[in-house]
Amino acid sequence: MTIDQLSIFVENKPGQLLEITEMLGNAGIDLRALSIGDTAEFGVLRLIVSDASKAFATLRDAGFAVSLTQVLAVSLTDTPGSLGRTLRVLAGANINIEYLYAFVTRKSGGAYAVFRVENNDAAAAVLEKNGIASVGLDELV
Repeated sequence: MTIDQLSIFVENKPGQLLEITEMLGNAGIDLRALSIGDTAEFGVLRLIVSDASKAFATLRDAGFAVSLTQVLAVSLTDTPGSLGRTLRVLAGANINIEYLYAFVTRKSGGAYAVFRVENNDAAAAVLEKNGIASVGLDELV
């Protein structure tokens, strides 16, 4: 099971992140997860949101360079070594991770990791075989 992730090319300047998040908030779009990587002049903002299609259109219409990518999200226990066990399964299946970001949830003991891999189906299958379930957008609370 994959979910849509938005990738937005942003200029590294004061107020840019504020502009994007306010624009999405004003459109009634809820942020579920966020990651940003930057260089001196530009960055890539990655978002999981409540309505990816609406967010994509909102940002594109405002002139942002934005793309949609399918990523894999998995549920983890919020315990030491949980992410490492998941990474070992993927490495054992020779699945390369392009990037990931992880976060804990409001529910007790819950955590999630979002993975960008070359083949989502292969990664999901090997994880499921090892008792690690992928999750959908509705589960990212």
